[in-house]
Amino acid sequence: MNGDNETPTSKPGQPHRPEARALQKMLRWIVGIVASITFMVFIASFLLDEPLRRTIEEEMNKSLKGYSVRVPKLHLQLVGFTTTIRGLTVIQNANPKPPVAYFPLLRFSIQWREILEGRLVAELDVERPELSINLPQLRSEVTEKVKLKERGWQQALEAIYPLKINKLSVSDGSITYIDQDPKRPLQLTRLNLKATNIRNVRVQEKVYPSTFHLDTAIFGTGRGEIDGRANILGEPYPGVNAKLELKDIPLDYFKPVISRANLSIRKGIFSASGEVEYAPTVKNVHLKELMARDMEIDYIHDPRTAVAEKRRAAKVRKAAKKADEAGMRLRIDELKLKKSTFGMVNMNARHPYRVFLADTDLTVANISSKYSQGPVRLDMRGKFMGSGATSLDARFRPDKAGPDFDLRVRIDNTRMTDMNDLLRTYGDFDVAGGRFSLYSDMRVRKGRISGYVKPFFREMDVYDRRQDRKKKFFHQMYEMMVGGAAGILESWQWDSVATRADVSGSLATPRVSTWQVVVRLVQNAFFKAILPGFEREVARKQRK
Repeated sequence: MNGDNETPTSKPGQPHRPEARALQKMLRWIVGIVASITFMVFIASFLLDEPLRRTIEEEMNKSLKGYSVRVPKLHLQLVGFTTTIRGLTVIQNANPKPPVAYFPLLRFSIQWREILEGRLVAELDVERPELSINLPQLRSEVTEKVKLKERGWQQALEAIYPLKINKLSVSDGSITYIDQDPKRPLQLTRLNLKATNIRNVRVQEKVYPSTFHLDTAIFGTGRGEIDGRANILGEPYPGVNAKLELKDIPLDYFKPVISRANLSIRKGIFSASGEVEYAPTVKNVHLKELMARDMEIDYIHDPRTAVAEKRRAAKVRKAAKKADEAGMRLRIDELKLKKSTFGMVNMNARHPYRVFLADTDLTVANISSKYSQGPVRLDMRGKFMGSGATSLDARFRPDKAGPDFDLRVRIDNTRMTDMNDLLRTYGDFDVAGGRFSLYSDMRVRKGRISGYVKPFFREMDVYDRRQDRKKKFFHQMYEMMVGGAAGILESWQWDSVATRADVSGSLATPRVSTWQVVVRLVQNAFFKAILPGFEREVARKQRK
């Protein structure tokens, strides 16, 4: 054939040139359209940001009661449907400064993995949140008639993003409480939380579909971890079933808080491990071990706080009754205190004094808020006034009818010079030397008490400053002996023989608490047995 009539052919594997040009032109149009749409969506996102920010801020504030929010920056990314909020601030209207919460970054986005399972839900990432509350803000919250769960927090959160949140991640957060001293805040730092399957369907009681993990630093050197499951949609509040572990928490940070209970703490480290189940129909706290070491703590009795002490005791009884009525169950398998010092400072005495037990190792087993768990066992070893080897063993049996316990105490070779402040207060004399020991065995059962208190004194060197005030002293001793036996101990019979006091009788008040009985035993053992022994020894020394 004539070569002029032949149609040009393309190389093998290549399209015909006109077809290739058409395909390339179509691709350019598609890319251009997609780019234009993307650009318009991008521009639209920024155009929508300010109206959306105002709308969300208004809707959140409409939902909240007693609190207000400020949303300074918001960006909606239509591609991917992601909403990012920066600098969200929450304030308490009654105490607006400082803010109670600050969120540098909140990011709401679609949880794409759940789409494969047919669920359209969201995930929320929270970075570096700061939650803070001080004493005035806390008091305002406590006294407010509207409960915290009724403040509208859930509705305010739903106003930000239309999809239900199914996954929550919190990174590097902090929670701070400032009591009276802003330089010693109670603070959780480096707090991280991950929770999944939050927007689960409603489930039956005591079922916890959501999983979560939380870890945090506590007061700088301590650590805390919580692992468990939750029912986030529980009514009227979420339910939680989790294991917790607390390690090496410094106790002196609690000083401003516990000072209101007339307690002074100077140092100590605290740890605990156990399980917590808290839901609308069940409230259980089970601590397998609760341990503190190197603790120094004093109870301070002051005349200015006498009324507050009575009021506080009434509040404790009321709270305990309320917790019991709500079905609250507390159990501690073992409470341990190691190398600690416990003291009582009486500022209401003529000569203020401090009684203490040093180098104390204490173990209390089987503590429970219910009667069905069996007896509580207490074993303690220490040094009375820093020198007298002391042991205390007790068994407290559950009995709804009243106190039921055995108590054995042994104190050996206490330096009496360490007790001079006490002797000046109740005996108006000093000692220049001597050793004090005490042995006691008490039983309380079925409303009756029996036992003895036996103090010993040896090598006592007395310096008597009373001189012509003897009659006044004996009169004061008589009043103390009579008045000290008032109340729940007024019907007990004490027959002193030498330096031994036998105790027997019935409890005058059948509904008195075990703690009250133990405290009265200590007080009256001193007034009824130890001081008369001192008095006889003083008289014997003077006759020589």
